[in-house]
Amino acid sequence: MAFPKKVVIREVGPREGMQIERTPVSTEDKIRLVDLLSECNFPVIEVTSFVSPKWVPQMADAELIAKGFKRNPGTEYQAIYLNSKGIERAQATGKFDLEGVISIIASETFSKKNTNRSIEETFDEMDERIAVLRKFDVPVSTVAVMTAFGCNYEGNVDSEHVVQLISRTFEKANAHGLNPDRILLGDTVGWANPVSIEYLVGEVQNKWPDKTIILHLHDTRGMGLANAYAGLKMGVTHFDSSVGGLGGCPFGGSKGAAGNIATEDLVHMCHELGIETGIDLDKLIEVTLEAERILGRDLPSKVAKGGSLASYRQVPSS
Repeated sequence: MAFPKKVVIREVGPREGMQIERTPVSTEDKIRLVDLLSECNFPVIEVTSFVSPKWVPQMADAELIAKGFKRNPGTEYQAIYLNSKGIERAQATGKFDLEGVISIIASETFSKKNTNRSIEETFDEMDERIAVLRKFDVPVSTVAVMTAFGCNYEGNVDSEHVVQLISRTFEKANAHGLNPDRILLGDTVGWANPVSIEYLVGEVQNKWPDKTIILHLHDTRGMGLANAYAGLKMGVTHFDSSVGGLGGCPFGGSKGAAGNIATEDLVHMCHELGIETGIDLDKLIEVTLEAERILGRDLPSKVAKGGSLASYRQVPSS
């Protein structure tokens, strides 16, 4: 079995984790969490989201977070934005390594709940989004499809539908002289299983063999790590995950469900399989425990409680 030798893990906890928290988290604690994660040698950290505070009030302090966190020279810092106004707000802070993502949602119902736009309205707005990205010289690197494996409102999502959405999005990008080199497949509400991961990833690899695939996985129904393993078997080298298993989508329709796959669990699995991540797992476990103290509750992480096997192997025998 040929696993990749190295993977790139993007830490999304400070953004996706905070957007669904019911307990208010202070701006200072959000900044501290980003700074602690920066000490773990992440290649990429997703810090916050520039969206309407009316819809996601937890992200109302995005500008304050941007002003407060310290940049690590070896880490890229990203932010999420759903429209032109969000792009402009993120750009104005001067703190982010902005990445141009052209995103579409495979579920019509979820698209309206999450972005207040239908699938067709999202396509109509893409030209404006691309124009704003180009105005600010932000490279358009990624085509993203969320709810790519299923939706709590509409059920299973057909893989052919997902491939068609990706094709249409590339057509939009190509019309502007752009050719994104990454495709993100998002299991936004935890419908994927290892077989569906292998099937859709295989379909995408066959049609776009030169593109890098990113898997954004949720552990809503306990399948997250198994799905990551399936992705690794398919040669996927880029994953999103969240410290402690924070996260989840506030519009997903699964109240109280687990969030993203826990970063430390994913890192531990990769290390045990001989796959490099570059991430300091011991420091990351400490950050997870600190995140639990900040939030005042246990997080779904397994490795943070059981410890890494490497730490046990280092204990001298008596």
